[in-house]
Amino acid sequence: MATSVQQPTQPDSTPSVEHARTVERLITGQATSDGAGVKLTRVLTQNLQHRLDPFLMLDAFGSDQADDYIAGFPDHPHRGFETITYMVAGRMLHRDSAGHEGLLENGGVQWMTAGRGVIHSEIPQQEEGLMEGFQLWLNLPRQDKMNAPWYRDFKNADLPKYLTDAGVAVTVIAGESHGVTGAVTRGGTQPLYLDVHLPAGARFAQALAPGHNAFVYVYRGEVAIAGQAVPQQRMAILANEPGADGVVIEAGSDAKLLIVAGKPLKEPIVQYGPFVMNTQEEIYQALSDFRDGRLGERR
Repeated sequence: MATSVQQPTQPDSTPSVEHARTVERLITGQATSDGAGVKLTRVLTQNLQHRLDPFLMLDAFGSDQADDYIAGFPDHPHRGFETITYMVAGRMLHRDSAGHEGLLENGGVQWMTAGRGVIHSEIPQQEEGLMEGFQLWLNLPRQDKMNAPWYRDFKNADLPKYLTDAGVAVTVIAGESHGVTGAVTRGGTQPLYLDVHLPAGARFAQALAPGHNAFVYVYRGEVAIAGQAVPQQRMAILANEPGADGVVIEAGSDAKLLIVAGKPLKEPIVQYGPFVMNTQEEIYQALSDFRDGRLGERR
């Protein structure tokens, strides 16, 4: 499915947001490591899961030092949620117990639904150079947590994109932006996931559904949201204000950022490492299934 750059249905001069959301607070990520020692920054941590429901985690990784990423993420299990990996730069090979395999490259996206259980690995396919990207965890509704695993790779050329009159370049990974529908849609959580590149002096408005939780993560430059400066490597949680219908972002200098929003599930969240379910009993079952070799088996 080749997708060319599309023009937005609303020109820049037409306001698409009447009442913009403000910034509730800024979040600084926590430096940590995962997998076999991959260094990363955990931006959305476990204590924010209810506030940013249905999103469970956001990791940002980026280094041109091979020792920071070369060991990758050997075989590990997941159950009960989806992972969306967006590779800004670098090459990573995915293999999983459901028989899926794919090479994630510059600007590409890997979307995996763990569902009832999958064991997978993500191993760098480079020994030098920059590796940079993000992994977002998206919760599954209770009724979908034990669905069959699903996996899809999207090359950068396959991701829907558009360019605004002001020169803002937008990649629509999920959801809809200015009439452009993303690569993936989900009914239960209705995720919006945009990568937005703003030239200096540009303004970008994005509609957001009332009641949906939303945040902006700036990974290059600095922007302003409702007068609040959001520096590089900061996440701005957007306030859920009555009547607010979107977000307006202004860039004083060149900037790149993610806009993420979704419909909260308002269900219990019980997490134990790579398993996210609704009850402790379901976690115990996941651990038992993994221990006994049932979690990643094909059916």
